[in-house]
This record gives sequence, C-alpha cells and structure tokens, in this order.
Amino acid sequence: MPRLSEVIAALETLWPAERAESWDAVGTVAGDPDQQVTRVLFAVDPVQEIVDEAVKLGADLLVTHHPLYLRGTTTVAATHFKGRVVHTLIKNDIALHVAHTNADTADPGVSDALAGALDLRVTGPLVPDPTDPEGRRGLGRLCALDHPVTVREFAARAAERLPATAQGIRVAGDPEALVRTVAVSGGSGDSLFDQVRAAGVDAFLTADLRHHPVSEARAHSPLALLDAAHWATEWPWCELAASQLDEISDRHGWDLRVHVSKTVTDPWTAHAASPPSDPLGAPN
Repeated sequence: MPRLSEVIAALETLWPAERAESWDAVGTVAGDPDQQVTRVLFAVDPVQEIVDEAVKLGADLLVTHHPLYLRGTTTVAATHFKGRVVHTLIKNDIALHVAHTNADTADPGVSDALAGALDLRVTGPLVPDPTDPEGRRGLGRLCALDHPVTVREFAARAAERLPATAQGIRVAGDPEALVRTVAVSGGSGDSLFDQVRAAGVDAFLTADLRHHPVSEARAHSPLALLDAAHWATEWPWCELAASQLDEISDRHGWDLRVHVSKTVTDPWTAHAASPPSDPLGAPN
C-alpha cells in the first residue's frame, strides 16, 4: 500500500500546483504524509455530504476539484460548516487534496472530460498555455462534431449526457442554427467570450452565464450559447481523473480502490418552467 506522500506525488505529476492560477488554493489541505492509502474518492465539491460519503466508503483520500478554503481562514472550529468538514476528515484519517485551475488547463483536463461526455472531437485549447511547446494545455477546448446538428439538438445532447440537474441546459440563440464547431469550458466561462468569438465557432457550452455578458455576446455575433450547471460541466473530470489514478496504481502495483462520487452537490434543487410567453411581452 502506498503512503499518502507517494499518491500525492503522482497526482502532482498530473496537475502540478505551479500551473494553478495565482489566486487559487490547490494541493493537500489535510492528511499525514506517512498514512497509508488504499481507497480514494473523487468529487467536485468538498462539502459535508461528500466527506460523509468518504467516511462511509472507508476512503483514506478525498480528491476534489473545488478548494475548501479559496480565500483562507482564521478558524477551523466545528461551529462553521467548513470547520466541520475539517474535523470530520481528521477524525476519520481522511486526507483532502484539491486540483482546481491546474486541472482546468491540464492535458487532459476538465474541458477534455466535458468534450468527451458530449462526444466532441477536441482540436485544441481555447486559450493555449504559452508554456506548453506542444500547444495542448490551456483553458477550455475547441471541438468539432462528426456531423452537424442544430443548436436545439446539441442542447438536447448536453441535457442527456451531462449529469441531471435542476437547471438543465439554457440556450441563447437560434435553436435551428447548425452547429459544426463548438468551444467548451468546464465551470464559469463568460470571461472567455472574446476568445470564443475569435475562434469562430458556432456554439459555446459552459456554465454560470450572466444576463449582461450574454446579451452583449449575442449583439456581437450569432454565436449560440449553452449554459449548463457549473457542477455538471465539471463532474466528468472526476471520472477522467479516477481513470488516470487507476492507471498509475496499476503501473506501481498499488492496488488502489478508486471511486467517483455520484452525489449531486449542485446547489440548485428544483426548477419551475415558465408558462408560454404572452405575445405582448413581460408583465409590468
């Protein structure tokens, strides 16, 4: 059985901490480097439901995409929900490791997993990492479809293949426009509109799209925008990351048991569809 320090060293080869954004908080949050690791759980969010799942599973290591403390803290008291997470981890000898923006830009990374879930062929990064001489790393991915589909059909594909959430898939643009090329970015993506327009793709699928950026983007071009739930666009990475660790485990003879949490930690829990629009417009 490997020690935690050995497993973390392997994970750092996949997602080096130095490739994270300067504002990010990645790496090992809790855990004894000398503890043995036999079972690992991957999840998007380091929230109490996921930590409780790790306890029930008997995991020694929890790997999440989102940081527990992004902006630091002065307390881990159990009177606060993040403090309770820390207490639960330590009481049960569970380590926590975070791969966030260093996993976003990895090759393969979060957006590769998203493209794979949607059966898209990746042609390159949306925002290339200038330090990568091979031009494969970077933020987001540019993709092609094997056969053109309408925006409506592509949205239905995303709704079917991404994990189900209350939000589903929102669309801005002509539902009957044809889609041949797509940009995807797991997580919040409306800061990337300039790069998406420059790429000349037909559609952009991401999460957390806001009113004003979308309105302005639609005024600039006929680009179709598809807005999925943040959690849903990043969950496919958990399966990718788990398979990567499985491969490392097999190579080293570690015999790790690697799991992916299917617990939905998207914060939105219900959706009520609006009735058909009044042709005279919105109510006063």
